[in-house]
Amino acid sequence: MKTKFFALALSIGLLFSSCSSDNDPAPFTVAPLTGTESIVVGGTTTFSSTTTGGTYVSATPTVATVVPATGVITAVSVGTSVITYTVQSVSVTRTVTVTALPVATGEITGTITADKTYVLGNYTMKGMVKINAGVTLTFEAGSTITVDKTTGDNALVVLNGGKLVINGTADKPVVFTEKSKIAGSWGGIIMYGDAPINAINGVKTSTSEDGNALPYGGTNAAHNGGSLKYVRVEYAGSKLADGSKELNGFSFYSVGSGTTLDHLVSYKGADDGFEFYGGTASLTNAISYDNTDDSFDWQDGWQGQANSNWYAHQNAKGNFGIEIESSKNNNAYFPKVTNITLRRIAGTTPEATGDVQVDAFQFKNEGNGDFSNIIIDGYGDYTEAGKVYTGAAVKIQDASTNTNQVNGGKIKITKVKITNTSKDILGVVVAPWDGVVAFPAGNFVIDATATGASLTGGAWATVNGVDLTK
Repeated sequence: MKTKFFALALSIGLLFSSCSSDNDPAPFTVAPLTGTESIVVGGTTTFSSTTTGGTYVSATPTVATVVPATGVITAVSVGTSVITYTVQSVSVTRTVTVTALPVATGEITGTITADKTYVLGNYTMKGMVKINAGVTLTFEAGSTITVDKTTGDNALVVLNGGKLVINGTADKPVVFTEKSKIAGSWGGIIMYGDAPINAINGVKTSTSEDGNALPYGGTNAAHNGGSLKYVRVEYAGSKLADGSKELNGFSFYSVGSGTTLDHLVSYKGADDGFEFYGGTASLTNAISYDNTDDSFDWQDGWQGQANSNWYAHQNAKGNFGIEIESSKNNNAYFPKVTNITLRRIAGTTPEATGDVQVDAFQFKNEGNGDFSNIIIDGYGDYTEAGKVYTGAAVKIQDASTNTNQVNGGKIKITKVKITNTSKDILGVVVAPWDGVVAFPAGNFVIDATATGASLTGGAWATVNGVDLTK
């Protein structure tokens, strides 16, 4: 009888043991991640597992981001990030390493006769580099182009019909600089178009004063010379060949409204920061910083209509904040600029002894314009050879400009805040004109709430650790 009970108990134990073994599943595992572990900034790679249905997470998204469902990884900045893949609460990991994109080098010289793209790199530029008509020259964001004044005349020239495309970014601008870091060391960027001009005596074409002696002017108001975004030109202002004056950081000869000019910096040049010779192009988010002549300048009937956020900083040497003329042509058109800051640091003197130019806005030779939301600061008196010269927010240089442009209602300066400046309005007495300037009602409006230019800083506007927007 005992034997029967023992056998029954053994069989029941074996039955339970068998059931328990059958219901205890093996531990769940996730197959390891595979994929290329090293990529360059801006590149992509993909991690994957033969175990499907999970999600991916990057431990350091500032270095590398990952698409949760697909494992596609995009490199953001140099460093490492652990990528975790999880299925049913079980995870596996793999590390991705992001390295800097290799930087190209090379020399840019001669005439550009076929479309050319310079990838991210550190380049040298030698001589008068000219972009032919029908040709597009492109620079990738983050590139630096360095010239050397000891090699002779240097400039980048976009001929009429050619295009220069530089689409930098706030953190990766394209910088054109010069080896010695001395103002006046090269010719800057010069662009030609065939937009309308109105030069001296009302002629519709003229010859450039930059040493190239090229014709400019035409009928194509929508001329497109390319796209300049987040570009900085440093230490320009050289006189080229037999040019009648120094070159600016940026010189625009009859450039049209189809051209994009945005987030540009002209830094420590020996002439104007920006100059327009007629044309219809507009300039937005621009900084003219410590250029020794005028911060902004135009002539020949420039009539850009969509200009905004201009910031001028003058220190040590500098002339007018903005010099405005229309080549002695009374006209019915005028440029428009909103959000302007013109700042002159105490102790700043004119560029040349005997040529006293110390005002924020200077109008002459029928110059005009519509300007609004303006900060003017620091245009005080200047003493030379014992004579005191009065600085003004607005100076009218001649009788015809006063009669036709001021009295004619074609100069408007509204919502302007003026500080540390000797006079609001000043006229130059030249017999028989008595120098009295009286704007029509509403055309000159003081407003303490004016805010001026509004610019966001970043690498595009930072030189040697100095934020140029401040």
